[in-house]
Amino acid sequence: MTDDQRELLRIENVVTAYGRGAGVRAVDDVSLTLRKGELLAVIGESGSGKSTLALTALRLLEPRSGRVFFGGEDITHATQRALKPTRRRMQVVFQDPYESLDRRFRVRQIIEEPLLVHGLGANRAERLERVHAALERTGLSPAPLFANRFPHQLSGGQRQRVAIAASLVLEPELLIADEPVSMLDVSARAGVLSLLDGLRRDGDMAVLMITHDLAVAAHYADRIAVMYLGRVVEEGPAHKVVRSPVHPYTRALLSVVPPKDPLAPFHPQLLEGEIPPLTAVPAGCRFASRCPDVAPVCATVDPPLMDIGGRHSVACTRATRQAATPAHQGAAE
Repeated sequence: MTDDQRELLRIENVVTAYGRGAGVRAVDDVSLTLRKGELLAVIGESGSGKSTLALTALRLLEPRSGRVFFGGEDITHATQRALKPTRRRMQVVFQDPYESLDRRFRVRQIIEEPLLVHGLGANRAERLERVHAALERTGLSPAPLFANRFPHQLSGGQRQRVAIAASLVLEPELLIADEPVSMLDVSARAGVLSLLDGLRRDGDMAVLMITHDLAVAAHYADRIAVMYLGRVVEEGPAHKVVRSPVHPYTRALLSVVPPKDPLAPFHPQLLEGEIPPLTAVPAGCRFASRCPDVAPVCATVDPPLMDIGGRHSVACTRATRQAATPAHQGAAE
């Protein structure tokens, strides 16, 4: 199977804005691809546009411009009726399992609901069989024991597994996990992350994981995209981004990840100031006001994402001065 055949999701020059007129661009000219069986981690500070990008990919938010392709089909302007079959193939797991699960429903009802919405399962017995299979797949075994419980009778990690089971029961091709472990304790976090990693390795399901935790991204992701103020500023294979970060923002994020050896030297690079508001995006480089390597050119030039080799792309004038290939030209190579 060629890379083109394996490509599941393609986002091309997408702009998503809030408000009337030009609005506030929460996602500004972003292009990304995601292949079957791949885990792409999108990282960045709060307010960088990560969740807005994910919701746009799902067509839960309408892009102002650009295009979204799923399975080779342009779904950018598809109607809600036309999108219904596609919705079954793309699912999302939200950050807070306490809020995403209806506390009035038993677990079996929560997981059965997507089957009812999409008209799957010939009868109640067949739907229950699918519910139990989804629970077993997420590690909630024996399934009948968990199926009759209410969300408040489960731990935080178990709740998130139920949320994942409710997505998996439709057998999606794409799972978007928006900060799936940020509300969980350390032990539950490891279990859920291992579950997501195993799910995409066992088949062709792709996972787009939104996270602010670069250590998590480094361990589980195939590729990492770093977002800052609505733009992707660095993107590439996880090992390249983690071991050889080029953009100053990526380097700063990596510097605050504690080393595995507690005796190893630890010198975090703390960024001064806060991320600028989207209502006042700087004219030049968006990171210039916080960048330790800022140069005069950064005040006037807004650098595009450029390929620096090895499918590794960076939006930094100083880092890509010798590069000349736009990132989107080599995205699917």
